[in-house]
Amino acid sequence: METAPERAGFDGGRLERITEHLERNYLAPGKIAGCQVLVSRHGIPAYFRSMGLADRERAKPMADDTIVRIYSMTKPITSVALMQLYERGAFQLNDPVSRYIPEWRGHQVWVSGEGEEMVTKAPNRPVTFRHVLSHSGGLTYGAGDHPVDMAYQQRGVRRAMGETLESFAHKLAGVPLRYEPGEAWLYSLSTDVCGYLVQAISGQRFDEYLKEHILEPLGMVDTAFHVTPEKAHRLAANYQRGADKRLKVVDDPETSTYLREPTFFSGGGGLTGTIHDYGRFCEMLRRGGELDGKRILGPRTLRLMHKNHLAGGKDLTQMAIGAFSETANEGVGFGLGFALTLSEVETGALGEGDYYWGGAASTIFWVDPTEDLYAVFMTQLMPSATFNFRGQLKNIIYSAITE
Repeated sequence: METAPERAGFDGGRLERITEHLERNYLAPGKIAGCQVLVSRHGIPAYFRSMGLADRERAKPMADDTIVRIYSMTKPITSVALMQLYERGAFQLNDPVSRYIPEWRGHQVWVSGEGEEMVTKAPNRPVTFRHVLSHSGGLTYGAGDHPVDMAYQQRGVRRAMGETLESFAHKLAGVPLRYEPGEAWLYSLSTDVCGYLVQAISGQRFDEYLKEHILEPLGMVDTAFHVTPEKAHRLAANYQRGADKRLKVVDDPETSTYLREPTFFSGGGGLTGTIHDYGRFCEMLRRGGELDGKRILGPRTLRLMHKNHLAGGKDLTQMAIGAFSETANEGVGFGLGFALTLSEVETGALGEGDYYWGGAASTIFWVDPTEDLYAVFMTQLMPSATFNFRGQLKNIIYSAITE
C-alpha cells in the first residue's frame, strides 16, 4: 500500500515513531510475535506496516494479507447489519426484541439468591433493540460466578459447534436478566443476539446476509467466519502471554477451529479477516456509510450509532458493572455497537468524539470524525487487556498531525 503522510496532514517522521515504538517495546523483547498498523486520514493512507512474525513457530513473517481472528471487532459489523434493517423500517430502537423472539416475553430479572432459591421478578420494561445494540439489556457473558452466570451455565447457553443462533436465542429466554434493562451496562452476549435478529428479520442466514450486504459490497474479500483451504496458509498463530511472560500458542493455524465452517455464526466474535478488509470497513464509516459508490448505511443512521445511548447521557463509570470489556470506563460512552470518547480530559486520551472497539486478541480500531481519520491495529495476543496498544498508538498518531 502506498502511503503519503504529508498529504494526509501528518509529519511523516513523527508518524514513523509507531514503527520504532512497536519494534523496541514489543517485537524485539518478544512480547508479541508480530503486528500490523494502518492509519488513514482524509481518505489518504498515511502509514502502513506489517512487522514481525505471523507464525513464530514456523518463522512465517507477518504479510500484508495475513488473516487474523478479529473476535469482538465482529461486533461493529454485526451492529451495522442490524441497523441496515432499521433503515428498512423493520423495527424502532425502543421496540421489544420479543417481536422477533416471542419466548423473551416471559423474561424475569434476578433479585436475589441462586439456583432453586433464586428470586426473580418481572422487568420494569422489556429488552429493546437499543438495549441489545448497546449492552444495556441485562444479558451477561455467562462466564462469571454470579448466580445469573451460573444459570447460563446450567442452561447450556454457549457459542460452540453444534449450537445455532436460533437455539442460542431461545435458550436465553430461560435465564434471568442480570439487571433491569436500561439501568446498567455489562459487556455481554448481546451482539450475538443482534446476529440472530438480522437472521430472523431478513429471513437470510446471518453469514450469508453479511456477505451479500456488507462484505461483498465493501470488497472485504478475506473476511469470513472460517478460513477456506486455499487461504489456510495465510492464517496467523494466536498467542497468550503466560505467567512467565513468554508467549505460548493457544490456537495453531494448522489445527485451528477456524479452518472449518461453524454451526454458530457469532455476531459477537466469530469473524476472521485482514487489516486491508477492516480498513475498508473503517473507510466506509469515515465516509458516512458509503465506499466506492456502494451505500452501506445512511449518514444520519451512522451518526445515530455513534451517539451516547447510555441512560441520561452517563458514562461507563456510572453505568458499567463487571470488569471485563474492550474499553476503559472514564469519559467513555456507548452507542449502537461502538464505544465513544466523550471527554479527552476524563479519559486522558486524545480523540474526543471518536468511536471504536477491539477484539480479544488485542486487535483495535477507531474512527475519528473530527480529525477525519481511522486507525487499525492487528496482532494475535490474548487477552486484550495485556497491553494498552490503543492509548500508546493514539499518543503517537495524534501528536504527528500537523494540520
